[in-house]
Amino acid sequence: MSAAIKTIKGRLARASACLAEGRSGQAMTEVVLLFPIFLIIVFITAKIFALLVLVQKLEISSYYAARRWQLESHINADHSNWDETTLKKDIEKAVRGYMGFDTPAVSKFLNLKDLKIEVVRTQVWNVITITVTTNPAGVKMMCKYPKQAVCTPPYGAACMNGHDYFCQGGKQMEVIKYVPNRDRPIQFVLPGLNN
Repeated sequence: MSAAIKTIKGRLARASACLAEGRSGQAMTEVVLLFPIFLIIVFITAKIFALLVLVQKLEISSYYAARRWQLESHINADHSNWDETTLKKDIEKAVRGYMGFDTPAVSKFLNLKDLKIEVVRTQVWNVITITVTTNPAGVKMMCKYPKQAVCTPPYGAACMNGHDYFCQGGKQMEVIKYVPNRDRPIQFVLPGLNN
């Protein structure tokens, strides 16, 4: 330990002497060799962070879609066509914009490929499902070895899914929200009157 400290102290003394004399410095071997490794670590960390951001954006957009469907859809079957065409397309457009499909830089950073919104009506609940399909993450270094070699026990299905997300793409992330049919007040209509 003392030899390492002595070496570092000597290098710093030589660097300060060179700077005092006005000579240009020379890059240390450690910096030259470790900088690419540092960049690789930063890049992989950014891709993992992108996955976390994608999950959070998916949760927030699914809440928005479910709540908007709950408040603006109709119980009456006469209006179900409007719900399926106009309302659903408008919700999908807003969700696409929030997720980042409209911005190429965000779409590339989050590895976005496709988005699909499905609504299933039941007697009491509306089931809103948002599915996002991803592209490969583009980290070739992590895809050098086959997933059977990388995901050996005690890892398992989670490791296989992660390897597929980084290397193959086409992974689907899905969020399901259940909302009741209506949360807005319904106008009281006297029986026999059609308004």
